[in-house]
Amino acid sequence: MPLGNSILISADSHYTEPGDIFINRVPSKFKDVVPRMERMEKGDAWVYEGFKEPINFGLNVCAGNEPENMKPWVNFDEIRAGGYDPKARLEEQDRDGISGEVMYPTPRLSVAMYATEDVDLHLSIVRAYNDWQSEFCEHAPNRFCGLVMMPNRGGPKATIEEMERVLGRPGMRGVTMGCYPNGTTTIKPEDDMVWEYLEDKGIPVNIHVALSVGRPGEHKVKLPGWGRFFDVPTRMIEMIFSGVFDRYPNLEIMFAEVDFGWLPYVKEQIDNNYQRLEPTNKFGLQKMPSDYIDRHIHLGYMTDSFGVRNMDLVNPERVLWGSDYPHISADYPFSWRTIQSSTIGLNQKVKDLITYKNAARMYGFDI
Repeated sequence: MPLGNSILISADSHYTEPGDIFINRVPSKFKDVVPRMERMEKGDAWVYEGFKEPINFGLNVCAGNEPENMKPWVNFDEIRAGGYDPKARLEEQDRDGISGEVMYPTPRLSVAMYATEDVDLHLSIVRAYNDWQSEFCEHAPNRFCGLVMMPNRGGPKATIEEMERVLGRPGMRGVTMGCYPNGTTTIKPEDDMVWEYLEDKGIPVNIHVALSVGRPGEHKVKLPGWGRFFDVPTRMIEMIFSGVFDRYPNLEIMFAEVDFGWLPYVKEQIDNNYQRLEPTNKFGLQKMPSDYIDRHIHLGYMTDSFGVRNMDLVNPERVLWGSDYPHISADYPFSWRTIQSSTIGLNQKVKDLITYKNAARMYGFDI
Protein backbone atom coordinates (compact mmCIF):
# COMPACT_ATOMS: atom_id res chain seq x y z
CA MET A 1 0.00 0.00 0.00
CA PRO A 2 2.52 2.61 -1.18
CA LEU A 3 0.18 5.63 -0.94
CA GLY A 4 -1.03 4.99 2.59
CA ASN A 5 -4.14 3.30 1.23
CA SER A 6 -4.91 0.60 -1.31
CA ILE A 7 -6.92 2.81 -3.68
CA LEU A 8 -5.60 4.51 -6.80
CA ILE A 9 -8.00 5.61 -9.56
CA SER A 10 -6.80 6.89 -12.90
CA ALA A 11 -9.12 9.61 -14.18
CA ASP A 12 -7.53 9.45 -17.63
CA SER A 13 -6.82 6.09 -19.25
CA HIS A 14 -7.39 4.77 -22.75
CA TYR A 15 -8.57 1.88 -24.85
CA THR A 16 -6.67 0.48 -27.82
CA GLU A 17 -9.51 -0.20 -30.23
CA PRO A 18 -9.49 -3.38 -32.38
CA GLY A 19 -9.48 -2.90 -36.13
CA ASP A 20 -12.92 -4.36 -36.75
CA ILE A 21 -14.76 -2.28 -34.15
CA PHE A 22 -16.79 -0.39 -36.78
CA ILE A 23 -17.02 -2.85 -39.68
CA ASN A 24 -18.90 -5.39 -37.58
CA ARG A 25 -21.30 -2.92 -35.99
CA VAL A 26 -22.51 -0.43 -38.61
CA PRO A 27 -25.24 -0.83 -41.26
CA SER A 28 -24.04 -2.68 -44.34
CA LYS A 29 -24.09 0.45 -46.51
CA PHE A 30 -21.26 1.94 -44.41
CA LYS A 31 -19.00 -1.09 -44.08
CA ASP A 32 -16.69 0.03 -46.90
CA VAL A 33 -16.24 3.60 -45.66
CA VAL A 34 -15.86 3.34 -41.87
CA PRO A 35 -12.45 3.49 -40.16
CA ARG A 36 -10.60 0.19 -40.47
CA MET A 37 -7.15 -1.08 -39.61
CA GLU A 38 -4.77 -2.08 -42.41
CA ARG A 39 -1.28 -3.62 -42.46
CA MET A 40 1.31 -1.33 -44.08
CA GLU A 41 5.04 -1.48 -44.66
CA LYS A 42 5.85 0.32 -41.39
CA GLY A 43 3.11 -1.30 -39.32
CA ASP A 44 -0.65 -1.20 -38.78
CA ALA A 45 -2.71 1.97 -39.03
CA TRP A 46 -6.28 3.20 -39.19
CA VAL A 47 -7.49 4.11 -42.67
CA TYR A 48 -10.62 6.20 -43.12
CA GLU A 49 -12.39 7.10 -46.35
CA GLY A 50 -11.68 10.75 -47.24
CA PHE A 51 -8.78 11.17 -44.81
CA LYS A 52 -5.43 11.79 -46.48
CA GLU A 53 -3.10 10.10 -44.02
CA PRO A 54 -3.29 6.75 -42.18
CA ILE A 55 -3.53 7.05 -38.40
CA ASN A 56 -0.76 5.09 -36.69
CA PHE A 57 -0.97 4.34 -32.96
CA GLY A 58 2.41 3.11 -31.76
CA LEU A 59 2.91 5.92 -29.25
CA ASN A 60 -0.56 5.22 -27.87
CA VAL A 61 0.31 1.64 -26.90
CA CYS A 62 3.94 1.71 -25.75
CA ALA A 63 3.69 2.31 -21.99
CA GLY A 64 6.10 0.05 -20.14
CA ASN A 65 8.26 -0.60 -23.20
CA GLU A 66 11.97 0.01 -23.32
CA PRO A 67 12.69 3.49 -24.76
CA GLU A 68 13.98 2.11 -28.04
CA ASN A 69 10.67 0.28 -28.49
CA MET A 70 8.54 3.41 -28.11
CA LYS A 71 7.90 4.15 -31.77
CA PRO A 72 5.03 5.49 -33.88
CA TRP A 73 4.51 2.38 -35.98
CA VAL A 74 3.71 -1.08 -34.60
CA ASN A 75 1.66 -4.11 -35.54
CA PHE A 76 -1.54 -4.57 -33.57
CA ASP A 77 -0.81 -8.22 -32.76
CA GLU A 78 2.43 -7.19 -30.99
CA ILE A 79 0.91 -4.88 -28.38
CA ARG A 80 -0.42 -5.55 -24.88
CA ALA A 81 -3.93 -6.93 -24.93
CA GLY A 82 -5.35 -4.74 -22.16
CA GLY A 83 -6.35 -1.99 -24.55
CA TYR A 84 -8.98 -4.17 -26.18
CA ASP A 85 -9.39 -7.14 -23.81
CA PRO A 86 -10.93 -6.17 -20.44
CA LYS A 87 -9.75 -9.35 -18.72
CA ALA A 88 -6.16 -8.59 -19.69
CA ARG A 89 -6.67 -4.97 -18.67
CA LEU A 90 -7.56 -6.01 -15.13
CA GLU A 91 -4.26 -7.87 -14.90
CA GLU A 92 -2.44 -4.77 -16.14
CA GLN A 93 -4.28 -2.63 -13.59
CA ASP A 94 -3.28 -4.98 -10.81
CA ARG A 95 0.36 -4.92 -11.86
CA ASP A 96 0.33 -1.09 -11.75
CA GLY A 97 -1.59 -0.91 -8.47
CA ILE A 98 -4.63 0.70 -10.11
CA SER A 99 -8.06 0.23 -8.53
CA GLY A 100 -10.10 1.73 -11.37
CA GLU A 101 -9.86 3.74 -14.57
CA VAL A 102 -11.91 6.32 -16.45
CA MET A 103 -11.63 5.21 -20.06
CA TYR A 104 -11.15 7.47 -23.08
CA PRO A 105 -10.83 6.67 -26.80
CA THR A 106 -7.51 6.78 -28.63
CA PRO A 107 -7.30 10.53 -29.36
CA ARG A 108 -6.60 10.70 -33.09
CA LEU A 109 -9.18 8.01 -33.82
CA SER A 110 -11.83 9.90 -31.86
CA VAL A 111 -10.88 13.18 -33.59
CA ALA A 112 -11.50 11.47 -36.94
CA MET A 113 -14.91 10.36 -35.70
CA TYR A 114 -15.82 13.84 -34.49
CA ALA A 115 -14.72 15.32 -37.83
CA THR A 116 -17.03 13.05 -39.85
CA GLU A 117 -19.50 15.40 -41.56
CA ASP A 118 -22.04 12.94 -42.97
CA VAL A 119 -24.71 12.79 -40.28
CA ASP A 120 -25.81 9.18 -40.77
CA LEU A 121 -22.25 7.90 -41.02
CA HIS A 122 -21.19 9.89 -37.97
CA LEU A 123 -24.08 8.61 -35.87
CA SER A 124 -23.45 5.04 -37.01
CA ILE A 125 -19.78 5.00 -36.03
CA VAL A 126 -20.48 6.75 -32.71
CA ARG A 127 -23.14 4.16 -31.87
CA ALA A 128 -20.80 1.35 -32.88
CA TYR A 129 -18.07 2.79 -30.68
CA ASN A 130 -20.36 3.21 -27.68
CA ASP A 131 -21.66 -0.34 -28.03
CA TRP A 132 -18.12 -1.72 -28.12
CA GLN A 133 -16.88 0.24 -25.12
CA SER A 134 -19.96 -0.53 -23.06
CA GLU A 135 -19.28 -4.24 -23.62
CA PHE A 136 -15.69 -3.68 -22.47
CA CYS A 137 -16.76 -1.87 -19.29
CA GLU A 138 -19.50 -4.40 -18.53
CA HIS A 139 -16.77 -6.93 -17.79
CA ALA A 140 -15.85 -5.09 -14.56
CA PRO A 141 -18.04 -1.99 -14.08
CA ASN A 142 -16.45 -0.99 -10.79
CA ARG A 143 -12.96 -1.09 -12.29
CA PHE A 144 -13.90 0.67 -15.55
CA CYS A 145 -15.85 3.88 -16.03
CA GLY A 146 -16.83 4.28 -19.67
CA LEU A 147 -17.59 7.69 -21.18
CA VAL A 148 -20.38 7.81 -23.73
CA MET A 149 -19.05 9.47 -26.87
CA MET A 150 -21.40 12.39 -27.57
CA PRO A 151 -22.34 12.72 -31.24
CA ASN A 152 -21.89 16.21 -32.68
CA ARG A 153 -23.87 15.78 -35.90
CA GLY A 154 -27.63 15.71 -36.11
CA GLY A 155 -28.19 18.37 -33.46
CA PRO A 156 -28.50 18.31 -29.68
CA LYS A 157 -31.55 16.02 -29.83
CA ALA A 158 -29.43 13.32 -31.46
CA THR A 159 -26.82 13.85 -28.75
CA ILE A 160 -29.37 13.30 -26.00
CA GLU A 161 -30.84 10.27 -27.75
CA GLU A 162 -27.42 8.58 -27.84
CA MET A 163 -26.69 9.39 -24.21
CA GLU A 164 -30.11 8.01 -23.23
CA ARG A 165 -29.35 4.86 -25.20
CA VAL A 166 -26.05 4.10 -23.48
CA LEU A 167 -25.93 5.79 -20.07
CA GLY A 168 -26.97 3.36 -17.36
CA ARG A 169 -25.34 0.34 -18.97
CA PRO A 170 -22.90 -1.26 -16.51
CA GLY A 171 -19.88 1.01 -16.10
CA MET A 172 -21.13 3.79 -18.42
CA ARG A 173 -21.19 6.73 -16.02
CA GLY A 174 -19.92 9.79 -17.94
CA VAL A 175 -19.78 11.40 -21.37
CA THR A 176 -16.96 12.74 -23.50
CA MET A 177 -17.28 15.63 -25.93
CA GLY A 178 -15.11 16.41 -28.97
CA CYS A 179 -16.88 19.64 -29.89
CA TYR A 180 -20.11 21.24 -28.76
CA PRO A 181 -23.36 19.39 -29.50
CA ASN A 182 -24.18 21.92 -32.23
CA GLY A 183 -21.21 20.60 -34.25
CA THR A 184 -18.83 23.54 -33.81
CA THR A 185 -16.33 24.84 -31.25
CA THR A 186 -18.59 27.78 -30.40
CA ILE A 187 -21.32 27.45 -27.78
CA LYS A 188 -24.81 28.08 -29.13
CA PRO A 189 -28.20 28.42 -27.40
CA GLU A 190 -29.38 25.03 -28.69
CA ASP A 191 -26.68 23.35 -26.60
CA ASP A 192 -28.61 24.28 -23.46
CA MET A 193 -30.87 21.26 -23.75
CA VAL A 194 -27.78 19.03 -23.46
CA TRP A 195 -26.39 20.92 -20.44
CA GLU A 196 -29.81 20.69 -18.80
CA TYR A 197 -29.98 16.95 -19.41
CA LEU A 198 -26.50 16.33 -18.01
CA GLU A 199 -27.03 18.50 -14.94
CA ASP A 200 -30.34 16.77 -14.22
CA LYS A 201 -28.66 13.35 -14.48
CA GLY A 202 -25.58 14.41 -12.49
CA ILE A 203 -23.29 13.34 -15.34
CA PRO A 204 -19.89 15.06 -15.74
CA VAL A 205 -18.88 16.40 -19.17
CA ASN A 206 -15.39 15.24 -20.14
CA ILE A 207 -13.11 16.90 -22.68
CA HIS A 208 -9.87 15.15 -23.53
CA VAL A 209 -7.25 17.90 -23.93
CA ALA A 210 -9.14 20.13 -26.40
CA LEU A 211 -12.20 20.64 -28.55
CA SER A 212 -11.70 20.37 -32.29
CA VAL A 213 -13.54 19.98 -35.57
CA GLY A 214 -10.34 19.43 -37.57
CA ARG A 215 -9.03 16.17 -38.92
CA PRO A 216 -6.12 14.34 -37.28
CA GLY A 217 -2.73 15.38 -38.63
CA GLU A 218 -3.86 18.81 -39.82
CA HIS A 219 -1.86 20.66 -37.17
CA LYS A 220 1.57 19.10 -36.78
CA VAL A 221 3.84 20.23 -33.94
CA LYS A 222 7.54 19.66 -33.32
CA LEU A 223 7.08 18.23 -29.83
CA PRO A 224 3.65 16.61 -29.39
CA GLY A 225 2.02 16.75 -25.98
CA TRP A 226 4.09 19.45 -24.33
CA GLY A 227 1.38 22.15 -24.23
CA ARG A 228 -1.83 20.24 -23.76
CA PHE A 229 -3.57 22.99 -21.77
CA PHE A 230 -3.64 25.68 -24.48
CA ASP A 231 -7.31 25.21 -25.39
CA VAL A 232 -8.66 25.07 -21.86
CA PRO A 233 -8.60 28.79 -20.87
CA THR A 234 -10.57 29.62 -24.01
CA ARG A 235 -13.22 27.02 -23.19
CA MET A 236 -13.46 28.14 -19.57
CA ILE A 237 -14.01 31.77 -20.55
CA GLU A 238 -16.49 30.72 -23.22
CA MET A 239 -18.58 28.70 -20.79
CA ILE A 240 -18.42 31.31 -18.02
CA PHE A 241 -19.29 34.34 -20.13
CA SER A 242 -22.00 32.57 -22.11
CA GLY A 243 -23.77 32.06 -18.77
CA VAL A 244 -23.72 28.24 -18.89
CA PHE A 245 -22.80 27.94 -15.21
CA ASP A 246 -25.34 30.54 -14.10
CA ARG A 247 -28.09 28.61 -15.89
CA TYR A 248 -26.78 25.20 -14.78
CA PRO A 249 -25.12 25.70 -11.38
CA ASN A 250 -24.44 22.00 -10.81
CA LEU A 251 -22.85 21.21 -14.17
CA GLU A 252 -19.32 19.76 -13.90
CA ILE A 253 -16.66 19.91 -16.62
CA MET A 254 -13.54 17.75 -16.64
CA PHE A 255 -10.55 18.57 -18.86
CA ALA A 256 -8.39 15.45 -18.99
CA GLU A 257 -4.62 15.46 -19.55
CA VAL A 258 -4.15 19.24 -19.33
CA ASP A 259 -2.24 19.60 -16.01
CA PHE A 260 -3.00 22.45 -13.60
CA GLY A 261 0.16 24.34 -12.65
CA TRP A 262 -0.91 27.09 -15.06
CA LEU A 263 -4.30 27.62 -13.39
CA PRO A 264 -3.44 30.24 -10.69
CA TYR A 265 -1.96 32.57 -13.31
CA VAL A 266 -4.94 32.19 -15.65
CA LYS A 267 -7.44 32.78 -12.83
CA GLU A 268 -5.57 35.93 -11.81
CA GLN A 269 -5.53 37.31 -15.36
CA ILE A 270 -9.19 36.51 -16.05
CA ASP A 271 -10.31 38.19 -12.82
CA ASN A 272 -8.05 41.16 -13.46
CA ASN A 273 -9.46 41.83 -16.92
CA TYR A 274 -13.01 41.16 -15.74
CA GLN A 275 -12.75 43.79 -13.01
CA ARG A 276 -11.27 46.33 -15.42
CA LEU A 277 -13.92 45.80 -18.09
CA GLU A 278 -17.05 44.99 -16.07
CA PRO A 279 -17.99 48.67 -15.35
CA THR A 280 -18.42 49.38 -19.08
CA ASN A 281 -19.15 45.91 -20.53
CA LYS A 282 -21.74 44.78 -17.96
CA PHE A 283 -21.07 41.08 -18.46
CA GLY A 284 -23.95 40.09 -16.21
CA LEU A 285 -22.14 37.36 -14.28
CA GLN A 286 -23.34 36.40 -10.84
CA LYS A 287 -19.83 35.66 -9.53
CA MET A 288 -16.19 36.39 -10.19
CA PRO A 289 -14.81 34.27 -13.05
CA SER A 290 -12.40 32.46 -10.73
CA ASP A 291 -15.33 31.39 -8.55
CA TYR A 292 -16.88 29.56 -11.49
CA ILE A 293 -13.55 27.88 -12.22
CA ASP A 294 -13.17 26.72 -8.61
CA ARG A 295 -16.71 25.32 -8.62
CA HIS A 296 -17.18 23.79 -12.07
CA ILE A 297 -13.82 23.07 -13.70
CA HIS A 298 -11.87 19.87 -13.00
CA LEU A 299 -8.39 19.28 -14.37
CA GLY A 300 -6.53 16.03 -14.96
CA TYR A 301 -2.75 15.65 -14.73
CA MET A 302 -0.13 12.93 -15.02
CA THR A 303 3.05 14.64 -13.88
CA ASP A 304 2.90 18.29 -12.82
CA SER A 305 5.42 18.83 -10.05
CA PHE A 306 4.98 22.61 -10.15
CA GLY A 307 1.23 22.27 -9.72
CA VAL A 308 1.57 19.78 -6.89
CA ARG A 309 4.01 22.08 -5.06
CA ASN A 310 1.46 24.90 -5.32
CA MET A 311 -1.70 23.01 -4.37
CA ASP A 312 -2.59 25.78 -1.94
CA LEU A 313 -3.39 28.00 -4.94
CA VAL A 314 -5.99 25.64 -6.46
CA ASN A 315 -9.05 23.79 -5.23
CA PRO A 316 -7.77 20.25 -4.45
CA GLU A 317 -11.29 18.89 -4.98
CA ARG A 318 -10.97 19.77 -8.67
CA VAL A 319 -7.65 18.05 -9.47
CA LEU A 320 -7.52 14.41 -10.58
CA TRP A 321 -4.53 12.20 -11.33
CA GLY A 322 -4.54 10.02 -14.42
CA SER A 323 -2.06 7.44 -15.68
CA ASP A 324 -2.70 7.95 -19.44
CA TYR A 325 -2.09 4.22 -19.83
CA PRO A 326 -1.24 2.71 -22.28
CA HIS A 327 0.16 5.86 -23.94
CA ILE A 328 3.78 6.97 -23.99
CA SER A 329 3.23 9.42 -21.10
CA ALA A 330 2.26 6.64 -18.68
CA ASP A 331 4.67 5.39 -16.01
CA TYR A 332 3.30 1.85 -16.06
CA PRO A 333 3.97 -0.34 -14.17
CA PHE A 334 5.39 2.11 -11.62
CA SER A 335 2.66 4.77 -11.41
CA TRP A 336 2.65 4.73 -7.64
CA ARG A 337 6.39 5.57 -7.52
CA THR A 338 5.82 8.70 -9.61
CA ILE A 339 2.90 9.77 -7.45
CA GLN A 340 4.76 9.05 -4.23
CA SER A 341 7.77 11.10 -5.24
CA SER A 342 5.76 13.97 -6.69
CA THR A 343 3.42 14.34 -3.69
CA ILE A 344 6.07 14.55 -1.00
CA GLY A 345 4.95 17.30 1.37
CA LEU A 346 1.24 17.04 0.61
CA ASN A 347 -0.99 16.16 3.54
CA GLN A 348 -2.82 12.86 3.27
CA LYS A 349 -6.24 14.47 2.83
CA VAL A 350 -5.17 16.30 -0.34
CA LYS A 351 -3.25 13.27 -1.59
CA ASP A 352 -6.35 11.10 -1.22
CA LEU A 353 -8.48 13.64 -3.07
CA ILE A 354 -6.29 13.82 -6.16
CA THR A 355 -5.41 10.11 -6.32
CA TYR A 356 -8.86 8.60 -5.87
CA LYS A 357 -11.55 10.45 -3.90
CA ASN A 358 -12.32 13.10 -6.53
CA ALA A 359 -12.58 10.43 -9.23
CA ALA A 360 -14.74 8.22 -7.02
CA ARG A 361 -17.15 11.10 -6.37
CA MET A 362 -17.38 12.24 -9.99
CA TYR A 363 -17.61 8.84 -11.65
CA GLY A 364 -19.36 6.70 -9.09
CA PHE A 365 -16.60 4.24 -8.21
CA ASP A 366 -17.55 2.22 -5.14
CA ILE A 367 -14.56 2.62 -2.84
